[in-house]
Amino acid sequence: MSAHTSVLGTFEPGDGWLFRLPVGAKYLILLALAVPPIFIFQWWATLAGLVLVLVILLTSALGLRRIFAFGWYIWFFLGLLAMYQVIGLRWEAAFVTAGNMLLAVLAARMLTLTTSTADLLDALSRGLRVLRHVRINPDAVALMVALMVRSIPFLAGSIEDARAAARARGKERNLALLLTPAVVNAVSYAQRTGEALQARGLPEDPA
Repeated sequence: MSAHTSVLGTFEPGDGWLFRLPVGAKYLILLALAVPPIFIFQWWATLAGLVLVLVILLTSALGLRRIFAFGWYIWFFLGLLAMYQVIGLRWEAAFVTAGNMLLAVLAARMLTLTTSTADLLDALSRGLRVLRHVRINPDAVALMVALMVRSIPFLAGSIEDARAAARARGKERNLALLLTPAVVNAVSYAQRTGEALQARGLPEDPA
């Protein structure tokens, strides 16, 4: 399914400066870009964040097509967010709400397009080792993130595939044809994931 990796993107080795940057530094850049606009909640902060993340991505030899290749459903969701605010005549809030969401997606893709999933999770696990002092297993947290990274694109791709199949049958507006295959795929995916985890053993709780 071609759409399964469209939300977060797929890592491919490259020569841009962002590919050579340590993973920890990329996490810090992500937080510095995505978090402040949420608390400031002003149009200029959101615009500045969007401009900065685009400059970072474009100067890292990532073309516009690859940067924005995250599926129609993201644009649809962003449109709904903005429309909800526009209905209430909150024009600035419409831009800030949708813009901050877009900024978060682009900042996340900054990580996933330039770093392998294994490196991302290893860095996350190392960074969370301090949680062992409060009896939280960092490996378990990293595992949950890994499952999220794999499941969200898969489920989004399932919806896209169901939509394409319904369109081919001339029944694109039939919600049953859209949702039923996606739900079946979601249940099947969850069962396979659970079986794989059970076969390999879940991370043990820290002592």
